[in-house]
Amino acid sequence: MTVLDNRALNRATLARQLLLDRAELPVVDAVAHLCGLQAQEPQEPFVGLWSRLAAFEPASLSGALTSRNVVRTHLMRRTVHLVTAEDVLAWRSRHDAMLRQRVLGVYRDELKDIDLGQLASDAEDLMADGEPRTAAEIVRALAGRWPGPGPRALGEMVVAALVPMAQTPPRGLWRTKGGVRNVALSSWLGRPVDPLAPDGSDPVGRELVRRYLAAHGPAATADLRAWSGLAGLPKAVAAVRDELVSFRDERGRELLDLPDAPRPDPDTPAPVRFLPAFDNAILGYQERGRLIDDEHRGLSVAGERVVLVDGRVSATWRVADGAVAVEPLRPLSGTDRAAVADEGREVASFLSDGENDRVWVAPWGVSGGP
Repeated sequence: MTVLDNRALNRATLARQLLLDRAELPVVDAVAHLCGLQAQEPQEPFVGLWSRLAAFEPASLSGALTSRNVVRTHLMRRTVHLVTAEDVLAWRSRHDAMLRQRVLGVYRDELKDIDLGQLASDAEDLMADGEPRTAAEIVRALAGRWPGPGPRALGEMVVAALVPMAQTPPRGLWRTKGGVRNVALSSWLGRPVDPLAPDGSDPVGRELVRRYLAAHGPAATADLRAWSGLAGLPKAVAAVRDELVSFRDERGRELLDLPDAPRPDPDTPAPVRFLPAFDNAILGYQERGRLIDDEHRGLSVAGERVVLVDGRVSATWRVADGAVAVEPLRPLSGTDRAAVADEGREVASFLSDGENDRVWVAPWGVSGGP
């Protein structure tokens, strides 16, 4: 079986994640291809799409949210993602059990005596009017009948698990602040989410396997589980295995892939790319060595924005006093520093709506700001 080293996996991942060449794709198509973008920080998906799409305009993503073609919702790993309306309607029921279990994992004692089916019914009745509500408003409306759980436990179970919800604009719009207001997906999108297949055949699980590999492959089943949060996909993998090809990574893990998906030459040049916080190019794997060194793995879950140099996480970045400030994680050559500065100026211009292009790349081992 062919062994793919980290550099080969790196280039495949960059290609699938639209980070090797900026793609000529509409925003909704890009969100669909990527299987959504993690979005608990509302402005971060704009950076993620800017780094991936040619001529990206923030208004196009804001427009997709206000037109309801893209929604903010709890889905993979019980985190807030931007996903297309089509995908959330198709995928949400397949995530229901995982979402409940993840909330119970945090609040099991508070929710142990709660009839979750009845709570779900009460919450659905409350949200049936299509009125967006904050979690606090939902809890206040339900607390009279459900006084036992604390407000946080009750709110998270309803909003993140029991009732499929969308977070309504202005939350998530470009350069716009807005608190979280939740509305039932069935009201927001005009139809209920698709039910699970009654015969247990799991067509959604099979499609998730294919879609994940198109955006993240080649990958192991443990990577698929880490991305989705779903434990029950082995049968779906087995059902589509005849459609797939197999490799091994340097650790000996079996990697699955779509036969015709791009696997570029490992020597393909990779441009500098600035990634937002919590980008799935990194978080979408159990084994993240294809993009990030083990010593820096914690950055990917700490909300640090990172810079890819030659396809690997090589610096962090932030905005300080209107400038993009870059702090290398390793020594950079003069050529790499210049490329980071050039891309940093483009990022600064994008984030400031063209008002400035200031960038500061710190010397190796120096932190601070410009």
